[in-house]
Amino acid sequence: MAEDEQSGAEPRSFLTWVTEVARQLGVGDVAMEPDGRARRLAHAVRKPLLERATLPEELFAPLMAAAVYDPDPSFCRWFVEPAVYAFGRRRVMAALADHLRHGTDAERAGALRAWYSAHVPVYAGRSPAYGPGGVRDPALDESRDVRAAWMEACMGVFAEVTDLRMRHRVLLDLPTSRAAYPPSLHELLDCTLASARLHPDPHIRRWAAAADQEGG
Repeated sequence: MAEDEQSGAEPRSFLTWVTEVARQLGVGDVAMEPDGRARRLAHAVRKPLLERATLPEELFAPLMAAAVYDPDPSFCRWFVEPAVYAFGRRRVMAALADHLRHGTDAERAGALRAWYSAHVPVYAGRSPAYGPGGVRDPALDESRDVRAAWMEACMGVFAEVTDLRMRHRVLLDLPTSRAAYPPSLHELLDCTLASARLHPDPHIRRWAAAADQEGG
């Protein structure tokens, strides 16, 4: 059995990325952090990430990777939230959509976990990275088209993968109301619904039935 698959071990990739975040922030003696202690290191970077008025550009990719590889959906917000403040909701969501489109199954699952946290509300008093003088550029958080790209990616993954658990994850992340989809996605939605209606899994068929009831 691989070391990362042993009971109680944290995924090595998560430790790698949270260590890189800590290194760039100058938090602790990151070289001495042992395997299995990624959560302690994540806790150490949580506060400084939200306390800084700006974050360096080179920190964006490690932050998003740490969020995607964090195995706990309750804690990946520690990386997503400061990224939303410093880099904008739009960019964070676009990065997660990219992981969903092109990632491994593990990365896709992580992107789905982190997507919820990308909707975190932002307040001027929460982080100085909100904006100079408490004023935020609305373009940072304009995400309507990125949300549409996310829905398109979800439907693409549903059509592409054979793993039932992954098909559940992406489908249940999709709205059942047709009105939630832009017209450009209606044809793809129809294909997704046609497949879901005939799927042998009852949960997938139930999603299709709910969409049909809402005019999907």
